[in-house]
Amino acid sequence: MRQLRAAATWLLDQRTVPRHQSVKLFSQGFHNYLGQLIPRIGQLAEVLPPDDVPRVALAGVGEARRRLEEPESVGLHGEVDRVRRLARSIVAPCDHFDTLTGLVMCLACDKPIEAGDAWVPYDQVSPSGGVARAGRIHCRCANAPRRH
Repeated sequence: MRQLRAAATWLLDQRTVPRHQSVKLFSQGFHNYLGQLIPRIGQLAEVLPPDDVPRVALAGVGEARRRLEEPESVGLHGEVDRVRRLARSIVAPCDHFDTLTGLVMCLACDKPIEAGDAWVPYDQVSPSGGVARAGRIHCRCANAPRRH
């Protein structure tokens, strides 16, 4: 799971257009993974009381299903846009899966924050000024030098 989330995040962070073959491989991997993840999230959400977390998770699953049904786009730029939408449907359901299972992931290194690990709250600010992603990061990740 972590590898595909990392691949999806990497693709979303790219400022250049990846090669066609890379885009095809991402598409295949994202399709296969979502095909496995969607039913698991549905099963986890079904057994919980209908509070905010299961509703949000099921809404994300619905969006992922719609994106899986999008046909391949004409041209590289259109296909990159379609596969980036799939990538967003990898990241969000992974987060929902973690929430539904009680797993807490470090937003910096994408590894679990285990009981006893030192962590700090983290809010990543979006260019529009709002919080793009809130969560936790390991203290060791917060203190690590950043590459630009």
